[in-house]
Amino acid sequence: MKMLINGEFKSKEELFDVKNPYNNEIVDKVPIGDRGDVKLAIESANKAKKELNDFSSRKVSEGLYSAYESLKSEKKSLAKLITKETGKPIKDSIGEMERSVETLKFAAEEAKRIYGETVPLDAGIGGKGFFAFTQKIPLGVVAAITPFNYPVNLAIHKIAPAIAAKNTTILKPSLQAPLAAMRLAEIISQEFPDGVINTVTGFGGEIGDELTVNDDIDKISFTGSVATGLLISNRAGMKKITLELGGNDPLIVLEDADIEKSVRAAVLGSYLYSGQVCMAVKRIIIDEVIADEFIDLFVKETQKLKIGDPMDPKTDIGPLIDEDAAKMVEQSVVRSYKKGARLLTGGNRDGNFFEPTILDNITPDMDIVVNETFGPVSPIIRVDGVEEAISAANNSEFGLQAGVFTESLHNALKCVNEIEAGSVFINKQSTFRTDNMPFGGFKMSGMGKEGVKYAVNDMTRSKLIAMNLR
Repeated sequence: MKMLINGEFKSKEELFDVKNPYNNEIVDKVPIGDRGDVKLAIESANKAKKELNDFSSRKVSEGLYSAYESLKSEKKSLAKLITKETGKPIKDSIGEMERSVETLKFAAEEAKRIYGETVPLDAGIGGKGFFAFTQKIPLGVVAAITPFNYPVNLAIHKIAPAIAAKNTTILKPSLQAPLAAMRLAEIISQEFPDGVINTVTGFGGEIGDELTVNDDIDKISFTGSVATGLLISNRAGMKKITLELGGNDPLIVLEDADIEKSVRAAVLGSYLYSGQVCMAVKRIIIDEVIADEFIDLFVKETQKLKIGDPMDPKTDIGPLIDEDAAKMVEQSVVRSYKKGARLLTGGNRDGNFFEPTILDNITPDMDIVVNETFGPVSPIIRVDGVEEAISAANNSEFGLQAGVFTESLHNALKCVNEIEAGSVFINKQSTFRTDNMPFGGFKMSGMGKEGVKYAVNDMTRSKLIAMNLR
């Protein structure tokens, strides 16, 4: 596939092989762009601003609705493409596309709901006789930088709200899985003037850095690693930034929890897309009183999962994105053995594949729970009561989402009030997300919120207009 800059498809002499993680076959090739390509894309986006701003809100909405219909008609083919480039099980890729289509519809609806407000200046000294109101205006050019794991859904959560708020955009998808995101951009671009949406592929050290430091970019929306997020934050200058940097999400199972429901949540939350999800369950914190009963059922249900070809609709566990990723998970598991963890099931690597793995006797200082383990691993931390559970959950530099299983209203409210996370779900695991909810964490999980309404608000500026009627 080729980059899209100012409505034209652009290639380069140097190309990058996008490989299928399951069989290592080349799915396609994409250009390795450079700073010059980024500058062309930025110039294109800035030239397109006026034309897009001349659109009525209704016309923007209609364009997004039309793109929604086109995306809906291609969701099956794009789901297959996601599976080919990421190794995600096809049933999960279909789920990603269902959500992505809905997200685009949310953006089409939100384009007609961008409101200012009246401001009672007469509440302040000297304000009597003034009539004032605010107007929401676009920022200008939004750079969207996305990772491999949800290539379409994460891209659409940046692009669609940006355009809804009449911003032009530049998308830099992950080189590991750029294809479906590039096709998404092509679909949306057909409904808008040239330059409203551009795509540039290449290495983050060059493409991402130019987007970060260039003064003609007004906002960066980034999903990825903490290290890269911190680098962007330090180099972005006065740009607005939204950073979604991952998580180390806990699943708390208290003494009065429904065991069967909590086990189902643990399986789904821990092993969705082989754990390569920022909001996946990364730590299971369980009351000692019910730990053995929970673990016995958890092991049985985990062992039922089918590992294999991600194109098979029956497959639950596909490969990790590459062998290096699988080796990193393996090394983290091995380090936990050396510190006293007990392997209950799994633990083996075969190339890009890593078995769903459950570890008991985990202590809070072990690397496997201190850092985000991006793989199908379930470390179990045993605690004594709700106070210890909350303390263990908060013992992390991350704070994205958390799930708590309890039948006690008192314990539920205590956890909601005291757990340090952007979202806390009662009787649901941390992988839960609807595409209209505010999504974003605390601490090192990042800053800002996604979710269409909230992203649109973050992609506008407020201008005050005041009239002296005295």
